[in-house]
Amino acid sequence: MTASSAHGPQRRVAVLADDLIWATRLAGHIRSAGAEPVAARDTATFVAALEGTSLAIVDLTARAYDGVAAIERATASGARVLAVGQHDDRELRQRALAAGAERVFAYRKLFEDGPRTLEAWLAGSPAGEGATR
Repeated sequence: MTASSAHGPQRRVAVLADDLIWATRLAGHIRSAGAEPVAARDTATFVAALEGTSLAIVDLTARAYDGVAAIERATASGARVLAVGQHDDRELRQRALAAGAERVFAYRKLFEDGPRTLEAWLAGSPAGEGATR
């Protein structure tokens, strides 16, 4: 059974990350979780990507865009949003949550357990954790 047929039509996830390594890693995790990533490295491309999906992931540690503003934009469009960032930047994590992110995962969490974590989120688990297969 393919990922697409396991969950109905393949879901698309807008991914905003200007770091090539994390953009590639997040896209790979999303594919492993059974969805199609739509990569963006700047705000304009991200806004365009949001038109085709109701799911988004934002890398908060960026130079090319404001991650919190991107979360606000995505949630205003009706998207469910996850964020990823530094584990020790409590202030930025709080701002991302206040802007509408469902969760802010540390890079380490998605590095170590990205596909399972994102698969649980895609399945609708409110915390994106705890789901088993």
